[in-house]
This record gives sequence, structure tokens and C-alpha cells, in this order.
Amino acid sequence: MFRQFLCRRATLCCCLFFMLVFPMLSACSDGKSAGSVLQEARPSISILAPLHFPQQPSKKIMAEIERLTGVELDITWVPEGVYTDKMNTALTTNSLGKVTFVKFSDYNLVKNAIRSEAFWEIGPYLQEFPNLKALDPAILKQTAVDGKIYGLYTERPSSRQGVIIRKDWLDTLHLSNPQTLDDLYEVMRQFTYNDPDQNGKQDTLGLVDRNDLVYGVFKTLSSYFGTPNNWKLENHQFVPEFVTAEYMNTMNFMKKLYDEKIINQDFALTSKEVQRDKFINGIAGVFIGSMTDVQRLSIEAQAYNPKAELTLINRIEGPDGYKVWSIPNYNGLYLFSKKSIATEEELRQVLGFFDRTMDKDVANIMMYGFEGRHYKLEGGKIILPEETSQLRVQEVNPLYALMIADISNKNIMEVAQKEQLTTLADQLSKDNESFLVDDPTVSLSSSTFDEKNMELSTIIVDATYNYILGNITVEGFQQEVEKWRARGGNLIIKEYAEAEFGTEK
Repeated sequence: MFRQFLCRRATLCCCLFFMLVFPMLSACSDGKSAGSVLQEARPSISILAPLHFPQQPSKKIMAEIERLTGVELDITWVPEGVYTDKMNTALTTNSLGKVTFVKFSDYNLVKNAIRSEAFWEIGPYLQEFPNLKALDPAILKQTAVDGKIYGLYTERPSSRQGVIIRKDWLDTLHLSNPQTLDDLYEVMRQFTYNDPDQNGKQDTLGLVDRNDLVYGVFKTLSSYFGTPNNWKLENHQFVPEFVTAEYMNTMNFMKKLYDEKIINQDFALTSKEVQRDKFINGIAGVFIGSMTDVQRLSIEAQAYNPKAELTLINRIEGPDGYKVWSIPNYNGLYLFSKKSIATEEELRQVLGFFDRTMDKDVANIMMYGFEGRHYKLEGGKIILPEETSQLRVQEVNPLYALMIADISNKNIMEVAQKEQLTTLADQLSKDNESFLVDDPTVSLSSSTFDEKNMELSTIIVDATYNYILGNITVEGFQQEVEKWRARGGNLIIKEYAEAEFGTEK
């Protein structure tokens, strides 16, 4: 009896076993089991990327991108304000993930690592991918190191720089949009001393700046004064911008703003986040920088004060008319670590992911989010309603940093209707193209610049701040310039001349 029970139990267990196993065997015979699919078909890609917004992109959007591209993304999002430090630390400690974003302004910091073969040369592989092989050859050439391509570029217009200003403050004080440097000064002065927020207190500033001479106020303002864009080519010689009269005029203008307390007194130490907060919270009325920030700034300013109204100005006339500095048409590059990507097969997987992000289904999710939640579709074109603008800022826009060659990607759907301020920013960025000031050294190479620019630029940055703050005189500034020359600056000038003309001039 007991033996029969055991036999029946064994038979039942065997039946159950085959009932469970047979579907798995069938799945294996048709293709792969669920477990093996997860193990084989979803390579993990680690990426170090900048975060330009307060929060990371929506987890639902990220999950959909992973599903469509067949990868698992391990992205370390680093706030833009500390990104350079984080990237440098990873580089110097040899702890990079598979993919690392390098900002345009930091590119020279990593060129020695590139030449030391820390990163893959990807140029020979691009033709294997339908989207990557269509990348703009002119922009790829701008990114090249010793004629070789190492990175996938994020695209941007030549210049998005301009003035973001509190229109409601202009209206309150019966002021017009500034058109000249003198107008701009007068607007900022009145914003400081004439109570533009009508609260009966002198608690406002004309201008808010941060500790960045490039993407903060200084470089855009200096281009209005007619300062060269890093270098000027004159009589077969390369002249650094900071020895020109226009650079000195810009410093004197900034010094005047500082002395008259029209600008935040701690600007040399202020982070980008604090700068934005001062503008959003109604402490300052002028923000000089990327005009494409205006929609987000408007949303956040109106959350603090519903009466806040912003507008944009891109044409400020200086002594030489309209001028604005430009950069090459890439904002930065994604580089591929040889230590973390061990084989060509693995490199192809990673490049395949970026190629896939340029396809229509993935690219439009990264650009616009989900239909119905973030945008509407009418007649095959995108509608970006004002009412979903904040949702896009929170959930979608952080992904822009991950998109390569998005401006020229024909797979991205056309927008029929944008928010008013975004449309204006796009129009004025396009208008900037008519009076750009280019850097004549962009396509040239100087080994001394690549090796010593970080050290040498610190000399000039510190001297510029110290002059504006009144810590040194004109003579003191000139002494710092001579220090720059002696420690390698003159050699850079010589090497650029040789690169341009073949021999020293």
C-alpha cells in the first residue's frame, strides 16, 4: 500500500516536472528561453553623462528606450556644474565606464589621453552603421585628433548666446528692450536702483553671473565689445584675445557693474544653480547666456511669481556693430574607453546602440517623450503645448544630453507648434549666424596648448577676476599676461603660426 502510494507520487512528480519543463524545451527549440534572452540579448552599457536639469529623465522613458534598443543602460547622471571635475577624476583614476561625455570646453584636457590610446578610434567603424555613416563630415573633422575620429558628437547651432530679460520689469520702469551696450547698462542700473518689483525695497540686481568666463556673462559680453573669439589672426600672427583693447574694455565694463553693485558681488564664486535661482526668484533682472534656457527659466520664474514675464534679445550693438562668439557645431563628444570596452565586437554593440538612438522611433521619444502625455500629433507633425511644457522639462529634456547629431537627424519629426519663447530662441539663434565671430584656431593643433592650456588658462582667468574685483591694476594684469607668455603662451603662438602657415612668421 505504502509502495503504491510512493509510485503514484513519483508518477505525479514526473508529470508535473514534464509539464513545467516541456514549455521551456519548446521555447528553446523555437528560439531562446526567457532567461537566456535576458542574458544574451541585453548588453549593459555604462555611460557618464551631464545633467542640465534638476532631475533625471523619466524612468518610463528610459525603460522604453532600453526595450527598443535592446540594452540595459547604466547611466551616471552628473550635474553640469560639477561635471568637469567628475569626468577628470574618472579619467585620472582610470575608472571610466564604457562611454564618457566630454564637453567641448574640456576636450583639450583629454587629448593626451586620446593620444595615449585610452579611447577607441571609431572612425573606421562608422560606415558599418546606417545612421552613423551619415554623420556630418565637416563636424567630424572639427572633432578629429591628429586627423582621426574618436567621438560621436552632440550637435548645436554655432551660437545660442543672448540676453534673457524680465519684460515685466522693463514695462514697470517704462523701458524699451536694450539695443546697445549703453542701453544694456542703463537697464541693468535701473533694475538695481529703481525698484522694478515695486516692493518698496532696494533688493534687486541688474545682472546675475556665475564663476564661468565662457558660458557665463563675460564671453558673450566681450563679443559685443568686439573681442576676438579666443584668438585673432593679424599680420600672420595669432593674437590671444586677452591682450586686445576690446578685452580690457569688457573687463572695465564688468568692473563698473561690480563697483556699482549692479552685479552679484559673489559672482566669481557663484555656481550655475545659484545664478539661475537668483534670476528665477526675482533677485536679478538680466541673465546672459544660452537663449534656449528661456522656456525653463520662464516656467520656474512664474511658479515663484505668476506675473514674471521674460523676453529675449540677441542683437546688442557694440563699437564694431553686431558681434557674437561662436563655437564649432558640436557641444561635446561621447568617447569610448578601451579599458572598459575590451573587444571590437563589444565596441560595435555600443556604437550600435547610439546608431539605434538615431532611428525614428527612439529619436522622437528622446526628443519629445510620449504622445498624449508630452506632445500631440496633428497631420504628422509635433505639437508642443504650453500646458505640458513643465512636464517635458522634468521628464524628457534631460535626455537631450544623450542625443547625437540631433539637429541634422532627418528621422526627428518636425514641430508644427512650439512654446512661444522656445520659438523665439530658435529664431534668434538662427539670426546670430549672420554676425558670428569664429575662432581661427579651431582646426589647428598646438601640442603646448594641449599639454599646458589648463595651467595657462588659470593664470588669465584668475587675472581677469582679480582685475574686475579691483585686486590688481592694469599693470598687474599685464604682468600676468607676461607670466602666461613665459610659461608656454609664446610657444603656443608660434605653434599655431606654424600649423597655419607651415613656418614661423
